[in-house]
Amino acid sequence: MILASRNAHKLHEVSAILGHDDITLSPGDLGDPIENDVTFAGNALIKARYVSERTGEAVIADDSGLCVDVLGGAPGVFSARWCGHHGDDEGNLQLLLNQIHDIEDKYRKAKFVCAAVYVAPGEQEIIATGSWSGRLIREPRGHGGFGYDPIFIPDGYEVTAAELTDEEKNSISHRGQAFRALVKELERQVY
Repeated sequence: MILASRNAHKLHEVSAILGHDDITLSPGDLGDPIENDVTFAGNALIKARYVSERTGEAVIADDSGLCVDVLGGAPGVFSARWCGHHGDDEGNLQLLLNQIHDIEDKYRKAKFVCAAVYVAPGEQEIIATGSWSGRLIREPRGHGGFGYDPIFIPDGYEVTAAELTDEEKNSISHRGQAFRALVKELERQVY
């Protein structure tokens, strides 16, 4: 199966969540679709349809982001390009910290949201979602994960998502929830 992504971190995470090592990233020569939907599910479907149409294969994809309460849910679908260009994890994180630097800790609630999809020629499209609530701290901590993980402390924990082991993170994260729900629905509908 193909994961509609070029992100090696995401491939590692999704493969671990699903317990499969036969998932591959999108072929590099396909180009990139324009993710111009305003929802996580819509952008995930854009990616999966784009790759499936060009390869004729079954494709899984996701779109996810961090939704900060005090910012009205932003950066949301713009999380990966919050600082103005796609994939600059450090730039995105620093801009977000600068934007909420004067916000009291009690108002720094946030959640990660993920929509995972399955698209295959001639089959019904499947969408599943997950969310992971927590709060944002003022300085990054930890070396695991990626993106906003170093400033996100999940509810019920005292460590950031970047300080959790891969297994701990995958068992509770938004992406873990979404992909496990996707597999259940896929088993129910397709197999």
